[in-house]
Amino acid sequence: MPTYMDIHRNMTGITPEQLRAAHQADLDIESAESVHFQHAWADPTSGSVFCLSDGPSREAVQRVHERAGHPADEIYEVPIEV
Repeated sequence: MPTYMDIHRNMTGITPEQLRAAHQADLDIESAESVHFQHAWADPTSGSVFCLSDGPSREAVQRVHERAGHPADEIYEVPIEV
């Protein structure tokens, strides 16, 4: 299954608790789209949040994020990993 890295912008000031809650919201519904969110990172100063996931398509990843209430601004397939 392909791996994806997505970026959410404009989340300036996000706290660790808010990041955990957003990540958990994705985890709670990911199976409906056959997606698995592996990890999330945040930079509260820039407002950027990054999520790593496996899934069947970019669209499936975005549908989970949209249903969880935080659509991604960009989603990249990551075809090479070391």
